[in-house]
Amino acid sequence: MIPSDQPLERSLGISWYANEAPGTGGHLRASPEDFVVEECETLPPLTGGPYLVCRLSKRNWEQGKAVRVITGRLGISHRRCSFAGTKDRRAVTTQAIALYGVTDEAVRALTIPDLTIEPLGHANRGLALGDLAGNRFHLVIRECETDDLETRVETATKAVTAGIPNYVGLQRFGVVRPVTHVVGRLLVAGDVEGAVLAYIGMSFPTESDPVRTAREAFMADQNPRDALARYPVPLRYERAMLHHLAGSPRDYAGALSALPPKLASMLVSAYQSHLFNRVLSARIERGIPLEEPEVGDRLIFSDGRTDVVEPRSIGPARLLVRRKRARIGIALPGSTPFEERGETDAITRRLLEEDGVDESGFERAAQLVGTPFSGAVRPIRLSTRVESRVDDDHFELSFALGPGQYATTVCREFMKVDPLQMV
Repeated sequence: MIPSDQPLERSLGISWYANEAPGTGGHLRASPEDFVVEECETLPPLTGGPYLVCRLSKRNWEQGKAVRVITGRLGISHRRCSFAGTKDRRAVTTQAIALYGVTDEAVRALTIPDLTIEPLGHANRGLALGDLAGNRFHLVIRECETDDLETRVETATKAVTAGIPNYVGLQRFGVVRPVTHVVGRLLVAGDVEGAVLAYIGMSFPTESDPVRTAREAFMADQNPRDALARYPVPLRYERAMLHHLAGSPRDYAGALSALPPKLASMLVSAYQSHLFNRVLSARIERGIPLEEPEVGDRLIFSDGRTDVVEPRSIGPARLLVRRKRARIGIALPGSTPFEERGETDAITRRLLEEDGVDESGFERAAQLVGTPFSGAVRPIRLSTRVESRVDDDHFELSFALGPGQYATTVCREFMKVDPLQMV
């Protein structure tokens, strides 16, 4: 393991590389065709029903916008469209969606640039996150360092096969403006006003000048009416919150409710993801290998069951992990009481205290956004077979990942660059 020297990565808790070889450099997504994603999902039985299951293929479309355009053309609410997973914008992606109360003919009549929908059949239920089995990726990284490129790619390929830190990638926190975890932390800490102001006004150098200027002006005077005149129309969620504050000054809980419920819940889960990254990096800094369980660790079994490694079971736990019958996980706290069982949990507790967060905060946040946050256990190690091909100053990668795993987490082991060169 070697530490990352990228400030943005480190701010997100993404602090270590598994392999010590020089990176390839380069850029991912020089064009959408350089990032191809095919979803692996479990479709509901197509035996008839009110849900029309379709195959959606899109190029360079943000998923939320694609859903709004599709449902708008069909004359239905966007809430009548369900899917198993969210896909990248700057990419060519294929996935399943389910549309409630829509006919095959209506879908086949749609004509939308860079987007096609193929009806597959009718079902009695829509799609949910549990239907996502994973994703298959084919990626091209261009403009690489040509000095011994094949060896650099080969070294990283071996590292990913052996196992790398299962970090939550940059996309989870916001690509141009990684603030979702900041807003989520403020919500869980009980500072709803601070969370709303951060969502509306926190700016980043990577934003355009008009957007950055509008945010900075709002943070200076906190006048929602003036801000509405400055904020560009595409900032639809910020504008929705500003509209609420203009009509109901200082009703920050009401402003938060102007966000779609799914987006509001993602703010809190982004904080949990940020916490996971920091705890995992702290564990690595302690020198604990990714495949070496210690007392207090959680074990995750293939059926989703979890267990805690006790002093008397450390030997069997090591054997289970070595034989790939269980994976080591980190417990993510939620509204249920967090039980500290080992050194990794002690780090989690310390970071929660530093953030001013406890279990009651997750319960309050759950009531605010209407989504329960009961906690979870996330694996600390990502391992997958990678096929690679090197050609002059670029190379191609093909691999599959499970739910909740990030292609950029794999790519960073090869490239070792500013994460903005991957998104």
